[in-house]
Amino acid sequence: MTSRRGASERIRADLRADIESGRLEPGAALPSTAELARRYKVAAETARLAVTKLKEEGLVVGRTGAGVYVRPRPPLRRLGVDRYDKAKWRDCDQVAFIADRIASGRTWERNDQTQTVRRIPAPARVSAALGLPDEADVYERARLVREQGTPTHTLTSYYRPEHVEGTRLLELTAGPAGPGGGFRVLYEQGLEIAHMTEELQARMPTPAELETLSLPSGEPVVELHRTARTADGVVVEYAVGVHAASRFTWSYSFEVPDSARSAS
Repeated sequence: MTSRRGASERIRADLRADIESGRLEPGAALPSTAELARRYKVAAETARLAVTKLKEEGLVVGRTGAGVYVRPRPPLRRLGVDRYDKAKWRDCDQVAFIADRIASGRTWERNDQTQTVRRIPAPARVSAALGLPDEADVYERARLVREQGTPTHTLTSYYRPEHVEGTRLLELTAGPAGPGGGFRVLYEQGLEIAHMTEELQARMPTPAELETLSLPSGEPVVELHRTARTADGVVVEYAVGVHAASRFTWSYSFEVPDSARSAS
């Protein structure tokens, strides 16, 4: 057992080195289990164990009946501050996911986003974020975003009913909520977003997320919590996003603060 484990670790280390060095590029096929077994003079099960470990690490993905491949890592940039530029959604028609695609040089369709909307009693975290009593009613707008048919992330926003009733935010039509999306709708309601807080946490996905995002074994997700406020501090949206970790590069650009100078 120890010998087999050692041989498996050697195969895994060699394949990992090939992937990290670029000798095996994203999308490239791994040698078959039989080929690895011959190359390393081990049993097929030993080679299979090495590949299984690489799957668990998220470095490779299996395709039924077609082998195992180095996981593609497309350079889809998930912008930080710039994705919320008011000129994009207030004056033009670039909702956040479209801004990301344009910045990445990628194509997009409005129906890459689909949604469901329902009125529900607010979960505790949502009511706290929106400043509502426990289990007060909120509108939940749950989106699934795809790129060329592959799910990239989910984003579920919660709103006070008085902020969104009678607006495009409650429509089920695929795509953003009209020109400029949800932020434009809130702007038209006199609720212009002026301040945004985002918190990120990496974790392993739930079984439901594995299915929804079509994630391979070993793929982590990045969970995002977003709170949007007006200039006078009114919270107009609380959102939770779940992103397939390998499908995004998170990009932030900002001025470096100098609190000592501002205080003087």
